[in-house]
Amino acid sequence: MAAAVARPIIFPLSNPTSRSEATPQDLTRWTDGRAVVGTGSPFPPVVRDGRSFAVDQTNNAYVFPGIGLGVLAVRARRVTDGMFVAAAKVLADISPAAADAHAPLLPPVAQLRDVAFAVAKAVARHARAEGQCEPFEDEQLEGLIWRKMWKPVYRPYRRSPHSVR
Repeated sequence: MAAAVARPIIFPLSNPTSRSEATPQDLTRWTDGRAVVGTGSPFPPVVRDGRSFAVDQTNNAYVFPGIGLGVLAVRARRVTDGMFVAAAKVLADISPAAADAHAPLLPPVAQLRDVAFAVAKAVARHARAEGQCEPFEDEQLEGLIWRKMWKPVYRPYRRSPHSVR
């Protein structure tokens, strides 16, 4: 694979770690550090040129919440292959590695809400393009998504007068 392309993308996704098709350290060594690697299991950082690089565990948390959010926001009648492709393309576009070969493959987990929002917009637009939902204006889209998005707001804890001590 490394002989055919400048930056091979290799995803050894098998679980558990002991069953992985290859280790990130081996892939880095075999490709002279050119491979973009995402795994299905957690791995320790890879050391390359004396620097430590985190190995991204590719996870459905990067696309499925946004796919569901986009589908619900525009009330799409079905989820199509094209919507999955739209989700994958937007995730590829926001990959830190797209702009910097030394950056991680995926955005930090702390940005998952932003990722879900971006994926939802792409999925919703694709649903509209495929005629899978009622038409909407682009100006409406963010509001449609925001109204369906879960907001992590927690009420303060109050002890119930009926609680057992």
